[in-house]
Amino acid sequence: MSWGTELWDQFDNLEKHTQWGIDILEKYIKFVKERTEIELSYAKQLRNLSKKYQPKKNSKEEEEYRYTACKAFLSTLNEMNDYAGQHEVISENMTSQITVELARYVQELKQERKSHFHDGRKAQQHIETCWKQLESSKRRFERDCKEADRAQQYFEKMDADINVTKADVEKARQQAQMRHQMAEDSKADYSSILQKFNHEQHEYYHTHIPNIFQKIQEMEERRIVRIGESVKTYAELDRQVIPIIGKCLDGIVKAAESIDPKTDSQLAIEAYKSGFEPPGDIEFEDYTQPMKRTVSDNSLSNSRGEGKSELKFGGKSKGKLWPFIKKNKGATPEDFSNLPPEQRRKKLQQKVDELNKEIQKEMDQRDAITKMKDVYLKNPQMGDPASLDHKLAEVSQNIEKLRLEAQKFEAWLAEVEGRLPARSEQARRQSGMYDVQNPPAVNNCAQDRESPDGSYTEEQSQESEVKVLATDFDDEFDDEESLPAIGTCKALYTFEGQNEGTISVVEGETLYVIEEDKGDGWTRIRRSEDEEGYVPTSYVEVYLDKNAKDS
Repeated sequence: MSWGTELWDQFDNLEKHTQWGIDILEKYIKFVKERTEIELSYAKQLRNLSKKYQPKKNSKEEEEYRYTACKAFLSTLNEMNDYAGQHEVISENMTSQITVELARYVQELKQERKSHFHDGRKAQQHIETCWKQLESSKRRFERDCKEADRAQQYFEKMDADINVTKADVEKARQQAQMRHQMAEDSKADYSSILQKFNHEQHEYYHTHIPNIFQKIQEMEERRIVRIGESVKTYAELDRQVIPIIGKCLDGIVKAAESIDPKTDSQLAIEAYKSGFEPPGDIEFEDYTQPMKRTVSDNSLSNSRGEGKSELKFGGKSKGKLWPFIKKNKGATPEDFSNLPPEQRRKKLQQKVDELNKEIQKEMDQRDAITKMKDVYLKNPQMGDPASLDHKLAEVSQNIEKLRLEAQKFEAWLAEVEGRLPARSEQARRQSGMYDVQNPPAVNNCAQDRESPDGSYTEEQSQESEVKVLATDFDDEFDDEESLPAIGTCKALYTFEGQNEGTISVVEGETLYVIEEDKGDGWTRIRRSEDEEGYVPTSYVEVYLDKNAKDS
């Protein structure tokens, strides 16, 4: 099967066919190029998606990824990032091994095709020239034969005419002989050219054209093989990344299998455990018997905190963060005293660990500077040892500062863990820490009422440190003169002030404010000149005068 023998007369069609083959190759190159662009775009979108859902550093969201379910999700994001990388690899390999290589091959193919068809046209032009020569000699031979015949007929006519002179007859005979000789010469020339043409035609159809067409056929078959190899490479490049993509998917499956609900439940306990003991039973107080109750037996904080220990999640929730603790809306204290004991202990321990790491880092830096100084002392040409004294002193000073800071937090940690004596009640009031291991009996009309933001509580002391709130209130009333009103307030809830220093209010009642809440959860109000006292701040809505605010 050869194009040279089978398609010897299809030069134009072969030219069209080979051009179509090149067009197909260029179309395939364009297809692969667009595939690489899609792979890059897909990889970019996957990376952006993974980045979008990555936890932000130093944020609350990053803390949430301690849970196994969140860790599995984070592993999925990381695996998808690697998954995207494999699509980038596909794009790069297809570009380098298919698109670039085929583009170069197409240029070579076009040059080779051009050369072969140029040789074919040259052979065509040569055989056409030979054909024209043959036709020319043939016409000349035909013309000379006709001229010879006419000259012979004219001679015979002259020779038969008795009226024609002998000289005219001789002239006609010579003319006839000359024409006959010319015809013979033309015949010989025509015969020679015909033999030459036949030889050239035989060479053209049996040698030149078959060779040229064979080369074109080989060129076309190489193009077809090259397309086949490229298609195979196309599949192999995809197949090469399948094991890695499989590992990415296996990683996601492994992350999913690592999800442990028990572990997450334990982490939730560690995250939100307050460390407080649940409140004890409330003792019955018999109002039929005359008795004088002390404030220590009738704590406001226990009555309002009873039965409302439900944790409310969500940063925007106004519910209680933990039982019997007042929400601190200001800046976080340095000693984390606004947190429950267990959470405070964790924060302090974390701070101590961070400081110890910083101390170790500074000590390593100090050791490095000291070694460098020793090298300078032994080899003065390398540097001046005195130039390191300032840096060494600065590092030592930083270490001392960090150690003092660490000692401070370790002291707070020791206090929380019970290694040091507890602070005084006044310090406990300032920090917001409360001990409710042995809650005293409580009975108050507001025990089932909760303030709107769920943060109203009052401190309780240990049994060894029980104090009467009435003493605090009485001292304040004795020491202070009658204060001017600085605003008004509206009672949001009914409050029956049965303790010394408190005042009862009815829901919807309007009263005068004479002293703002100083951070202990109480606001001092007045109903009349002789009737004033404290009410829980969360039970009233305060409207301060503008002048009072400015002052």
